[in-house]
Amino acid sequence: MSFEYTPPKYAQLIAELERRIDSGEYPAGSLLPSEHTLMAEFGMARPTVVKALGVLRDQGWIVTQQGKGRFVRGRPSIPTGQQPRTGRELLDRTETQASSKLLTAGPIEAPNRIAAYLGIEPKASVVGRRVLIERDGEPSEISSTWVAADVGEGTALAEGADLRQGVRRYVESAAGVSLDHIIEHVTARNPTPDERKLLDVKSSAALLSVYAVACDATGKAWVVVETVLPGDRHELEDAYPIR
Repeated sequence: MSFEYTPPKYAQLIAELERRIDSGEYPAGSLLPSEHTLMAEFGMARPTVVKALGVLRDQGWIVTQQGKGRFVRGRPSIPTGQQPRTGRELLDRTETQASSKLLTAGPIEAPNRIAAYLGIEPKASVVGRRVLIERDGEPSEISSTWVAADVGEGTALAEGADLRQGVRRYVESAAGVSLDHIIEHVTARNPTPDERKLLDVKSSAALLSVYAVACDATGKAWVVVETVLPGDRHELEDAYPIR
């Protein structure tokens, strides 16, 4: 019995385009071949090509310029010890930095997992925000934030306007604390019916859920940020010293 693994077609295309960029065949700043050109060369359907290009874009290999096409950026650099960690990026990202659509904001009941992270009673009131983020006009991720009601009420976190600062700044100001460290939890699951519609994925799709729990120096959790990512459009990468 053979156990050889053949990568899916879009993954094969990603690997080949990365090879061409690394080799200089597609130099930085050059215009990437069009979707139709790639479809003809590799004998792939348009959705397969679009999926591969979306992954390369999200990973930083290429950039899309509206009305002009896709341009090569080159291999993404990962400076040792300086790569932004996922949780910190979620806490510091503003809603005005990306193309985003605010879905909900205000008091809600805490989901069981969030209540456990925050150390509060299940279904206790919290202030929540839920945002759909798009890249190049396509849904890319869903970002949700939860803070205890006594911290979030009366702040911009509970309002319907885009946040002009990162979540961390609002929480530290409202609670009068300094956030010291982040604990990340990563899970994989299938989408809910709502997520299927928002992210335009199938019911069998694999989603990555990254929970960033921000704590003060004593270990008390003050805010939880979750980002839900379609697994075929994102790759989580980190770099840190082993010393």
